[in-house]
This record gives sequence, C-alpha cells and structure tokens, in this order.
Amino acid sequence: MKNYSAYLFDMDGTLVASEKLKGQALVKACSHFGGMVEVKTYKAVMGESWEQVTDYFFTKSQIVPDFDKFNSVFKKAYQELLFHELKPNPYVFEFLSVLKERGKKIGVVSSASDWMVDQVLTQLELKSFFDCVITNENVTKHKPDPEAYLLALKKLDLPSSEVLVFEDSEVGLIAAKRAGCDIVAFRHEFNANHDLSSALRVISDYNDEWTEN
Repeated sequence: MKNYSAYLFDMDGTLVASEKLKGQALVKACSHFGGMVEVKTYKAVMGESWEQVTDYFFTKSQIVPDFDKFNSVFKKAYQELLFHELKPNPYVFEFLSVLKERGKKIGVVSSASDWMVDQVLTQLELKSFFDCVITNENVTKHKPDPEAYLLALKKLDLPSSEVLVFEDSEVGLIAAKRAGCDIVAFRHEFNANHDLSSALRVISDYNDEWTEN
C-alpha cells in the first residue's frame, strides 16, 4: 500500500467498539417509553443519520416519544455504557502511535454528536493523536455526502490522493470515495450486511496496519 501523508478515521465501530453499546442504549431508551426492541435491530440502520436511526427504532418498537426527551434518556444510557464498557478496537493505540511517530497527520471524521466524540476520545485518552476532529455539528449533510471528508481535507490542507480513510459503514465508504480518498474498511458484527467492496482491503483489527506500514 502506498505511503500516505494523512490518515482519517471514522470513530464508532472503526476506532472503537461502540456500535453494540449504541444499540443497547437505544433499546434502553425505547424501553423507557414502553417499546420493546432488540439490540440487533441496530444492524439495519448502523451508519445512517440519527433521525433515520431513531425513526426506525420508533417504528420497530411502536412508540411515538417526544424526540428531545428520547434523546435525553438515550444520552444518559449511552454515557453510562461508554463509561463502563467502551474499548478501542484491537491495536488502535499501536497503529496511531506509529503514524504519529512517522509524522503523519491524523483525523477523526465522525457523524456522531460532539458530546459522543468528546467522551470517547477523552475517556480512552486518544485526543492527542488527532490533528483535526470533524463531528455532526461541523457539517450540514450526513454521510454518504462527502462534506465531512472534504472539510477534513481542507483543514489538513491536503489533496485526497494523499489521504487514506478507515471506515466501517457503506455510507461512510461512499462519502470517502466521493471525496476522492482511498479507503480501508473495518469489519465487525454490526456491519456484516454492508457492502465494503469499494475498499482497498477489509480488516478486523489494526495489527497488520502498524506492523507492515
């Protein structure tokens, strides 16, 4: 694989094993409003916008909660799960450390809200690795629109040809490709049905990445 100047990472599912926790928090929030739904339901909408995710869960659990109140219940449940159970994906620290030592620029490009990104990066002590962090609040269009990746390229002042993206969702891959970047896909239990064929390669941990590059 060629030598890139910068590496951009989606956060949930790609850098950290948080997708199952997000599914669990959605189940807890639905239960609070009298809805019954399973964690695996999240597999059908992982990577989609928050509005699409919540609409899907509301339909499946047959509830019509106040959106702001639902978000408040979800946030409390998710923060607690993150605090007690969040882990980085295998060899993330090793790979990021090697990239930093080699003077590479590194960024996070997430569709998650500021508070989610901040808690994850702070809690796992990852913040110092990143030269730029893009969250939902920084853009007006959700992946698969390339806006978030184009903004990251602008902040890093680099052409897309010099940037490698790591993503775990089909919409994320489309967004990165539309921005002109090469992509490595991260496979896990919640994206088994996603089409990752546009990636240069598919990985399930970062061991090969930091030992071979």
